[in-house]
Amino acid sequence: MGAAVRGLSFGLPSPLTELRDERLDRHGVRVHLKRDDLVHAEVPGNKWRKLKYNLAEASERRHTRLLTFGGAFSNHIRATAAAGHYLGFETVGVIRGEEHSPLNASLAYARSRGMTLTYLDRATYRHKTEPAVLAALTGEFGPCHVLPEGGGNGAGVRGCAELPGEIGVDFDVICCATGSGCTVAGIAAGLAGHQRALGFVVLKGAGYLDTEVRRLQRAGFGERTGDWALDHDFHFGGYAKRTPELDRFIADFAFRHGITLDWVYEAKMLYGLYARIASGRFERGSAIVAVLS
Repeated sequence: MGAAVRGLSFGLPSPLTELRDERLDRHGVRVHLKRDDLVHAEVPGNKWRKLKYNLAEASERRHTRLLTFGGAFSNHIRATAAAGHYLGFETVGVIRGEEHSPLNASLAYARSRGMTLTYLDRATYRHKTEPAVLAALTGEFGPCHVLPEGGGNGAGVRGCAELPGEIGVDFDVICCATGSGCTVAGIAAGLAGHQRALGFVVLKGAGYLDTEVRRLQRAGFGERTGDWALDHDFHFGGYAKRTPELDRFIADFAFRHGITLDWVYEAKMLYGLYARIASGRFERGSAIVAVLS
């Protein structure tokens, strides 16, 4: 599956733009934005990168239905629904928690793209990968190609590993937001030897993600690879939670740069990046890429 896929036309490689900001100049740091959010309006960059080889595998196995998992605000659920709509797959989204009416914007969008929504209580959802739970789901909805939550598997990691090769400037650090660990696992695997990846975790109490990133890299490449670390200090209370401080940062960033940041992921990553720069965590002269997706 390449840059154009039966009704899906992708803007790859995604643009790279430098931020002009006196707060960066003050510390002698350069930051470029990797605008993966512009790859496709409905299937943005890292979502497509994680879906790309998974969907190729589904096609090879002649599956016509995708079943995947996510929270009520999951961008992966939205992207899977859109990809299924354009590529001719039926889609089922298994949502964590109870059903709420009316649907929020994310789930309403997924349903508008033909996705069937079903719900698992939080206790059952924690066991979603176990054979009994999967058997019950496939018994209800029929044979499915099962995609993990967030697209986090070896195929997803391999797709994300292609991103660094698109960056046409030398850089020292590449940053991304992370919920499942897949994006940072893949990006780190695609780095040159002198580069490192930094993932800003958007979940509270997600210490397990360090182990999960290592697992994903082994699934994709057979070993831990690349220089990477996770920052757990900028979740703002947890997944899909926000504070007035974060909202002020989003409004200020939009005023300065004309970009409205996604508050679930990218705003937390960039807030954390600016905070680390302000505290002197990066040497003067550092070149940083921040991935928006």
